[in-house]
Amino acid sequence: MRKRRTFSREFKREAATMVLDQGHPLAHICLQLDVSENSLRRWVQQVQFERNGGVPETKALTDEQREIQKLKARINELERDKSILKKATALLVSEEINR
Repeated sequence: MRKRRTFSREFKREAATMVLDQGHPLAHICLQLDVSENSLRRWVQQVQFERNGGVPETKALTDEQREIQKLKARINELERDKSILKKATALLVSEEINR
């Protein structure tokens, strides 16, 4: 049985680019890079999805989508901080009123 290998995002993106942009057949790239057709097919689909503006649930392959994921995470963090500050302000105001 073959040991499970991991590939970098850059490798996946480049492999998908060879199929999408350079027009190489999927099977040819699989043999050349020694990856399974299912893996390469998933990478190609993910790059197509991201290029069409989709934001993946998993780690993005394209630089633009990675930046969007980072920005969304930052927005979530700031919204949590804002919520905490609102609650703290309400608590301080209620304490001040009760004095």
